[in-house]
Amino acid sequence: MQLSSIQALFAVIVLVMNAAIARAAEVGSAEQGLRIAREQCAECHLIGKEKGRSINEKAPTFAKIANTPGMTAAALRIALNTPHRSMPNLVIKDADADSIIAYILSLRDNQ
Repeated sequence: MQLSSIQALFAVIVLVMNAAIARAAEVGSAEQGLRIAREQCAECHLIGKEKGRSINEKAPTFAKIANTPGMTAAALRIALNTPHRSMPNLVIKDADADSIIAYILSLRDNQ
């Protein structure tokens, strides 16, 4: 069965749109998130994937956060915007938050 040129064009358009949607669904830059985490989060959190504990025993490691069942970008955004008693009141801009979220999610074990 051969596709007509209109069907072929439609198929290409659908593929391009799906790729664009997938890119738009990606959150921030993990590389940029690591840089920001080193500057703003490493004082309390263990930010890498290595085994160990955070400097502040009340601060979970980023790897533990990433591997928390049900952890999503939306859940991380809420966590970053919600004050915690043991967490300093940081103001993280949207693009920086997106990148920190991308970095944390990149630490998942099942990737």
